[in-house]
Amino acid sequence: MTGPSLARVWGRKAGTVEDFGRYSSALARSGLVWNEKNLDAWLKNPAVVVPGNTMTFAGIADERTRTDLLAYLQAVSERRVVVPDRGPPNLKLADAAGQVTAVRHCGDTYRVTTGDRESHTFWELNLRFKTDGSSSGPPAGKPVIVGSGMQGDRASIVFSRPEEISAFIRKECP
Repeated sequence: MTGPSLARVWGRKAGTVEDFGRYSSALARSGLVWNEKNLDAWLKNPAVVVPGNTMTFAGIADERTRTDLLAYLQAVSERRVVVPDRGPPNLKLADAAGQVTAVRHCGDTYRVTTGDRESHTFWELNLRFKTDGSSSGPPAGKPVIVGSGMQGDRASIVFSRPEEISAFIRKECP
């Protein structure tokens, strides 16, 4: 969910999805129109197609994989394949287990208490603090914890606004 939807990419000018504001200036200025030739080159090596873009995707070397992906993207764009619009999760709908009620910090450890009264312990490098001020972000003053990492040892706490972060965290050692 770090980029715009590719559901209607075919025939669209690069860097023009209205509700996505994180395009690199290089991509937005490129003038590319996403067709088979341009998409194949992009999927192979984005840095060569648009030097200076900020895409963290290294590319797909395998020609067959790119061909299959291009066929799928074209089918979705032409509505021959229906893809549900999942969009970002609505953090306003988080259940008690996802609602953060307290964050305590001691040494290199964070202890996060959630609305279901459970306490979760994280090494400080494994806990990220993020903000989401969009319509699907958490309500003001009611951060939400979102798991990340396959072993349950990493998470992000998402706040509505940046100024909420430091106000919410308390230094407290057992």
